[in-house]
Amino acid sequence: MESVLGSGVYGPLNYFFVALAMAAFVVEAWAFIDAIIRPKSAFAAAATMADNAAGRLTKPIWLIILGVAFVIGLYSAAYGGAVGFLSVLAFVAAAVYLAGVRPKVREYSKRGNRSSAGPYGPW
Repeated sequence: MESVLGSGVYGPLNYFFVALAMAAFVVEAWAFIDAIIRPKSAFAAAATMADNAAGRLTKPIWLIILGVAFVIGLYSAAYGGAVGFLSVLAFVAAAVYLAGVRPKVREYSKRGNRSSAGPYGPW
């Protein structure tokens, strides 16, 4: 009985694609979880200072995009690193969020959230 990953000449290449799919899934999961925990107001504030179209998207739109990317990445990682056009698009969506949108949303979250402030200022 032959392995799902194959054997012979293409065995090492299949292992490489599985590792690549797993790494892409970690990035997609990170982006999706980060978008979930950021407040909606941070996305609205980031949209006002955005210089590109990706930064002007709202939180629900980003959650849909990153949720679909997460599911595609999970499928790709679970079924042997099936790298196709959708897997690449899913990774690109997560990378655009992490590189372009997250820094602005994170900056607003740090500035707007004063929950760690004590009676005389921040701790």
